[in-house]
Amino acid sequence: MDRTQGQPEPVERPATAAVPAVTAPAPPATASAAPAPAPAGPAVARVVTLTAGDFTLTVNPVDGSEIEPRRPGTGGSAPAKRDAAGRAARDTAARPPVLPGAATRATLLLAREEERERLVRLLGRGRSVRLTGPAGSGRSSLLDAVAADCTRLAPDGVIRLSGYGHQQPGELLHALYAAVYEASRERPERTQLLARVRDIGAIVLLDDLEMGGAALDELLRATPECAYLLAATPDTRAPSDDSHLEEMFLGGLGGADCVQLLEAGIGRALTEEETAWAGDLRFASEGLPLRFVQAAALLRQRDERNLSSAGDEDEEPGVFEERPRDAAVIPLPTLAEGAAPAELLASRVSESARAALRIACALGGELPHHAHLPALVGDTHADAAVAELLGCGLITPVGTRYRLAAGVARQLEEAGYGDTAAEEARTAARHYAWWTGHASVTPERVAAEADAVLAALAGADVVAAVLLARTAAPAFAASRHWEAWERVLRSGAEAARKAGEVAEQAYFHHELGVLALCEGRLDRARAELEASIGLKGALADKRGTVAGRRALALVADREKAGVEVSPPLRLEPPAVAPASAPAAGTTPAAEAVTTVLPVAGSSAAPVTPVPPVTPVVPVIGRSEAPTTLTEVFEEAFPLNPKPAPPVVPAAAGPTRAPRRQPLRKPALLAAGALTVVALGTVMALAMSGSDDPGTPAGGDGPAASSTPTPGASAPGVPGTSGNDPAQDPGTPAPDATDPGSPESAQTPDPNQPPRPPSRKPVTPSPSQKPSPDGPKPPSPDPSPTPPAPTPTSTQPDPTPTATATPASPTATS
Repeated sequence: MDRTQGQPEPVERPATAAVPAVTAPAPPATASAAPAPAPAGPAVARVVTLTAGDFTLTVNPVDGSEIEPRRPGTGGSAPAKRDAAGRAARDTAARPPVLPGAATRATLLLAREEERERLVRLLGRGRSVRLTGPAGSGRSSLLDAVAADCTRLAPDGVIRLSGYGHQQPGELLHALYAAVYEASRERPERTQLLARVRDIGAIVLLDDLEMGGAALDELLRATPECAYLLAATPDTRAPSDDSHLEEMFLGGLGGADCVQLLEAGIGRALTEEETAWAGDLRFASEGLPLRFVQAAALLRQRDERNLSSAGDEDEEPGVFEERPRDAAVIPLPTLAEGAAPAELLASRVSESARAALRIACALGGELPHHAHLPALVGDTHADAAVAELLGCGLITPVGTRYRLAAGVARQLEEAGYGDTAAEEARTAARHYAWWTGHASVTPERVAAEADAVLAALAGADVVAAVLLARTAAPAFAASRHWEAWERVLRSGAEAARKAGEVAEQAYFHHELGVLALCEGRLDRARAELEASIGLKGALADKRGTVAGRRALALVADREKAGVEVSPPLRLEPPAVAPASAPAAGTTPAAEAVTTVLPVAGSSAAPVTPVPPVTPVVPVIGRSEAPTTLTEVFEEAFPLNPKPAPPVVPAAAGPTRAPRRQPLRKPALLAAGALTVVALGTVMALAMSGSDDPGTPAGGDGPAASSTPTPGASAPGVPGTSGNDPAQDPGTPAPDATDPGSPESAQTPDPNQPPRPPSRKPVTPSPSQKPSPDGPKPPSPDPSPTPPAPTPTSTQPDPTPTATATPASPTATS
């Protein structure tokens, strides 16, 4: 029996945190004794085994959940669907519970017949409709009426779901799957879930929708055989243009409908004063039905206080008592009180109902189940307060539970009902910590109370939060309500960190890693499991460390086996255009490169083409695809390039003369010194050239020498500057006394004054340019060869020769 009826309850045997064995039984608790706070660990070792995709999950509240690969031949097949009786039982369980106490008045559905018929007609055709209306417009009542008309339209019947608190379609799809299939110990992975919900053909009534856009499109695409009736407020995100939803807006009631709703709420006809007041209230509240349900409660309370019932009318004063009736007359509420009636209504309800309102304000508007109110309030009859609050319009049903109506929480907090929120949340957290760990409480009951448990967890202190999260997390895991399981684990890990509970923190991280592994989030699973292993290693918890390493091994196996990753970036080399045949008279190098260098005194002048450069050909042709980033870069940019095949020159066209072999190392030193001397002489003579075009440069001017020893020349090559090629052995040396020879032109005339140097640039011929390799020796091949065609120069030879003088000792060395 219920603990509030004064009967003892069966008490389970507690289990320690390290040993799950059963200990000695504890003495039974009595009704007068308050429930003792739960210990640091869970109150009972309630082990549940689930099938999660390819894994078998064992929920162990003591040591943490264990996960292992699913055995072959177990699970994987689609379970059977519920029959008509099963769907009826499921629909009854999805509705709010029957409240104790006096029966509440049924809310009339006025002026909604046209909307009701249109919704049934659209749903029967398989169309999905989005019903939009402000809070308090009667959307839930209209959904109840439509559900009664659509019971036989779909093969899987009518399914009622609540979208309150769901921003993603994942949990809604799992709730739809659990409502149609009989799978009490299975939570399919995403691929299996999408494959099975595609076969569901039902009319889904989704109240309190909070998502839109891409998330809503994903929900509709996942269930193409379902027709949806989505009830949402105007501030909810709108669906996308591709959703193809029918839109319907639900507005307020008319004046006559508002008066009829008031008369049905108070059970009598309205007076003229009350009718005028109802008209003003309709104008202020835009005709919302919720405001007139609350206004009817205000008029009922006013009638009770004015003693205007039929029984009081029969009571007449005595014959000898000539005093008039002294009845307290309470006027009608003001228009402001009618528009915001929460404070006035709460002041006229029972004390237990006001205590329940304080608890609801502390829990963010969530009202606990009426079975918890006697323990939370401290009154054995406090469970009747829910019906009282529902009749006043202060709470509304949301799925299988109740919460404060729209705008009531703000009005009560302004009236001072939120002053004790911290104390109320701490009391609720300790109560739920005891209740979620009780052996008689099934995981499904804990899942139905998930919102109140999460609200208590958010408002409790760190000690109570750790205690509640430790006992509620296994229950949420076993009930397959994994969104609440993850929220509890994260809140518990944060509270354990603040409280300094290292062991509890390790437990929460381990559970988060197991949850992420079941959902396929391998990066998150690895991070959480490594954190848990580190904390358990600091505590020297060998059993917990082994369990964490087993789960971490499964993460590594999943990463190596079937998880698809994005391919690495392939850096392909640029495509090389095919080489075309060279034209006649040109070389491939001349076709590929055309270099034009600017020359002083002209715009551009062609020069000798640059010799071809050996291109780098990347090494491509790997037998297997690269697996690391190093191999990718090595394939695109090889370290050892493969040279391109040699290019065969064309047969036609001029050929270049063969290059002469450089001197050996002993002669290079002397050639370098002579080159410096010759370059200085050439520059000095060029600066002192003659203006007469017929006269050689520097013919009349004094000879300039860069060394004190005149007439230095290359050994064995008299009459040259050291940079010109050596003459043939059969050619006689020029005589210095010959007046026409260049040597005689270098002799200065003492009777003629020197001329100023000319600034006209003189370009030496290609054959007389200084070579960086020093003087060239004669060709060793004595066979006559045809001379190569060389361009002729129209300019005079500007290179002077040194004067024939006796060689100095330094030059001959």
